Amino acid sequence: MQELLVYAGQLDCYERCNVILEKFIDIEVSVSQVYLVTDCYGKAAEKEVNVCRSLEPVKKEEVLYVEADGSMLLTRDEGWKEVKVGRMFTSGACIDPNGNSSWIRHSQYVAYLGNSKDFTKQMDTLIESYGRLGKRLVFISDGGIWIKNWIADAFPEAVSILDYYHVCEHLHQFANTVFTDEAVLKKWTDEQKQLLLQSKVKDVIVNIKEQNCKSKEALLLINYYTSNAERMDYKAYKNIGAGLIGSGAIESAHRTVVQKRMKQSGQRWSNNGAQNMLNLRVLTMNGQWDKVVKLIKKAA
Repeated sequence: MQELLVYAGQLDCYERCNVILEKFIDIEVSVSQVYLVTDCYGKAAEKEVNVCRSLEPVKKEEVLYVEADGSMLLTRDEGWKEVKVGRMFTSGACIDPNGNSSWIRHSQYVAYLGNSKDFTKQMDTLIESYGRLGKRLVFISDGGIWIKNWIADAFPEAVSILDYYHVCEHLHQFANTVFTDEAVLKKWTDEQKQLLLQSKVKDVIVNIKEQNCKSKEALLLINYYTSNAERMDYKAYKNIGAGLIGSGAIESAHRTVVQKRMKQSGQRWSNNGAQNMLNLRVLTMNGQWDKVVKLIKKAA
């Protein structure tokens, strides 16, 4: 019964859980009961979450992909606060029998409501458990400084990829300030995106400068591309692992791990309550629900 309460509690808002439980097992449970039991085991699960990897060892022909990013959550204590989310998966796990590389069979997630130092410490432990992978360790992220610095400091031999789609988004933002003709705008941006895919970021920077635009948008874009040029070798990245160059996997993780359960209408969380829920969400998504079951049996 406690397992049912906790599983339902981490799956949907407490107000709906008691209705669902009554519907399927014909037992009336109050909203407060669902909350208390779920929060209790969410706190207990902190000792179990992220202590070991849930993925198989990385095969010689595979690479380990790692993505990280922040997702905002409304808290009672501090207003909007960033949940740092990490996702790891192997290249072999993200190609289905039909060759669709956008489908990921199994991942390991980390979610932490706190500072980047404590978050990366958890990520480091899991990543290092795979041994020294060198260039077979591939990070994909946006332009977040803390992520870039973490990768450079902790895993200098790894491949660090700047998300191609964020790069293109910045390009479009600049182009919209320069071109008024839609056809000209599309032609110019399409040309630049093709150059980026060919790893010709220097040519793109020259083309931006040739627009004779000294706006804030132009300067920001040139600086963004210049400071991240070493992470924009997309032609080479296409030949690594599953050929991924975008951080769509971590964007999906925000929705499935955090937002689906914790950003519903009217929800606000205490810092402790949010982390307790994140612990349960991560264990569920990692296929490690048995750890919660063991905690319940131990307490019985």
